[in-house]
Amino acid sequence: MDTKPQGGAKASGLLLAIILVGQFLAILNVNIVNVATPTIEADLHSSGAGLQMIVAGYTIVYAVMLITGARVGDLFGYRNAFLGGLAAFTVTTLAAGLAPSTGWLVAFRLLQGAGAALMMPQVLTLIQRNYQGAARGRAIGLWSLTVSGGIVVGQALGGILLGFGAGWRIVFLVLVPISALLLATGFRVLPADEGGGRTGLDPWGLVTLSAAVLLFVVPLVLGRDLGWPLWGWISMGLSVVTFGAFVRIERWVTARGGRPLVDARVLRAPGMRPGLAILLFGPATWGAYLFTSALHLQGDLHLTPLASGMMLVPCALAFGLVGLLWPRLPIQLQRPLVPFGYVVAAPAYIGLGLAADGGIMYAIMSALIGAGLGVQIAVTNMATERVDGAYAADASGALLTVMQLGQVIGVSTVGTLFITLSQGHAAVSASLGAAIAMAGLAVLAGLSSIFLVRRRVPSHA
Repeated sequence: MDTKPQGGAKASGLLLAIILVGQFLAILNVNIVNVATPTIEADLHSSGAGLQMIVAGYTIVYAVMLITGARVGDLFGYRNAFLGGLAAFTVTTLAAGLAPSTGWLVAFRLLQGAGAALMMPQVLTLIQRNYQGAARGRAIGLWSLTVSGGIVVGQALGGILLGFGAGWRIVFLVLVPISALLLATGFRVLPADEGGGRTGLDPWGLVTLSAAVLLFVVPLVLGRDLGWPLWGWISMGLSVVTFGAFVRIERWVTARGGRPLVDARVLRAPGMRPGLAILLFGPATWGAYLFTSALHLQGDLHLTPLASGMMLVPCALAFGLVGLLWPRLPIQLQRPLVPFGYVVAAPAYIGLGLAADGGIMYAIMSALIGAGLGVQIAVTNMATERVDGAYAADASGALLTVMQLGQVIGVSTVGTLFITLSQGHAAVSASLGAAIAMAGLAVLAGLSSIFLVRRRVPSHA
């Protein structure tokens, strides 16, 4: 039986609309800036390193602070954390649009990432705590559609705005009135809550996990453009050691009766561990696809940013459509369709590589990829359906962090392969090589999903 948030159906719809629009703006901000980098370079005379940090700084801070953002919501209330993150995002977006130099723009982008990291975990947490059954399936479907939509709209909107000759500042400033209106509405509409009723921030766990993610993400984000320097490999090795230290610290905190940053009961929840594996490999293929397709469409096929963004529309629509239809399927079909999705996506990646010249076949393969990866909405729902509501923030932080790491891994590894193959080889060879790698990641996600769907779930779940 479906349950609704306090306030009835109207409050339910408003709550979902507000938090999803906030998520949409945060994701839009990543992709809309990617399109504007050439004009930023020309106007601010940015160095290569400066441009990298303008684009990547947001992603780095966001990835590092997701778990922290989830815990802040647990401590101070999910409404307060969401609105606080949205307020920070709004102010720093305005500041970025008015930045007088590359240094200031990098600084404001880092702060933007912090605001997004505070806001975004609350979205999934509020869905977990306020929706159950089919209602939650539909809400998570819309959540995932918002993610894919933000990516495509960001690419297309950036191309449209720059096509009018408005300059790079408009890609930031256009978001400010929307964010401000959303903030004002959120203060009036979002229901108050007391968070998860948990105390303590687990500072040792917070420091070690943040350090581990930072040591891992920075070399992956910057290493490709810097030629994979030695310090990057050392940093990734240290990240493994630091992750091990984090696990030991969390066990120590638990043994002393404290509140660990990620409670072990979340990871022991049925479906959570295979769900995390799937949400590492699946988003890795997604991030790699978006990155390599942009390079191929704009670099090899010489499409404009707007036309390149339009080529992603079939994928995004199919992705969202599967997410919306999945909860409406008979319960007997919902679980088996998860591995089937990756069975569809893997050969579709190969087909995309073979259709590198574009055209109708490229669009068909793109749609099949989106339809196959659309089952990730089901994965998110199934991974969290048995997590106690008191630990919803822990689950949100863990899932979002793993998904973000997966995208970074996909972009850095498959992106490097694509760029390497592009040097001295035909565009078709580079696209096919990257496609084979993405298909391999989809196969790993599909194999992991078998362990998720084999789990039996009570009929009321």
